[in-house]
Amino acid sequence: MSDLFDRAAKFFGDLQSDICTALADTDGGGGAGFGSDAWQRPGGGGGVARVLEGGAVFEKAGVNWSSVEGELPAELADHMPGQGRTFRACGVSLVLHPRSPMIPTTHANFRCLIKGDALWFGGGADLTPYYLNAEDAEHFHSVLAAACDRHRPIGDYDRFKAWCDEYFFLPHRQETRGVGGVFFDYLGAKGDKYDPEAMFTFVQDLGRSFLKAYVPIVERRNVEPYGELERAWQLRRRGRYVEFNLIFDRGTLFGLKTNGRVESILMSLPPLVRWDYDVMPTPGTREAELLTHLRPIDWLKRAKA
Repeated sequence: MSDLFDRAAKFFGDLQSDICTALADTDGGGGAGFGSDAWQRPGGGGGVARVLEGGAVFEKAGVNWSSVEGELPAELADHMPGQGRTFRACGVSLVLHPRSPMIPTTHANFRCLIKGDALWFGGGADLTPYYLNAEDAEHFHSVLAAACDRHRPIGDYDRFKAWCDEYFFLPHRQETRGVGGVFFDYLGAKGDKYDPEAMFTFVQDLGRSFLKAYVPIVERRNVEPYGELERAWQLRRRGRYVEFNLIFDRGTLFGLKTNGRVESILMSLPPLVRWDYDVMPTPGTREAELLTHLRPIDWLKRAKA
């Protein structure tokens, strides 16, 4: 298990570098570039946070790699597979907040954990638009579905898509965070009989597919004009993103409860956001259209195939 974990940690580090290189190219040299901030965790391990701020395309883009170890709090360990409280965790996590409200925000993470005799993978990617373009949602889902389909039965797109819709849901708002994607956790634990090497191969493929799923959307929407109305809508919708990450996100809660580095954990938060009181979009507008699609939708029409 330790050898597989070490190889996964290396892959996630390489994936961080590949994603940052591609995103810097996509940003078009806005003068910012990705900074690199290496850090050490007092309880064991550490990581590298890479953040681009003030770019031409990305107002804030954070791509974090970490490989940490130590002892879990008892209340957290009791709800995880494996014996004891000693753990190792590695992964890459990113959140991209574009400047233009016509480009969706996106999130992805891929991780490997060991606790006792249990090793598992988790992760996924999802898309959070401010203005709905069905072709973007379909493209994003199709790339992720293709990666999953290449690794059946481990890569179960239909199951992971439904899991994503359920997980990225704000119950107090009664809406999904965006148009979904895929999400999975405890892959290889809790009764799974999958070969660990096959699971790792699937996670590698899915991780490498992220750029193919997202960058074409950025390039397509970055040329669209917008004004103050669209910008205000974007900042209000970013508020929903903050609400989810601070209240429900497992990665955020895991990092804070295991004495992770706060700056790296909260890099997912946007640089600007607003909460205006009880603002409702005008019926028939594109803003109102978005709200009607914040629910589970079969973007690829696979259920009817």
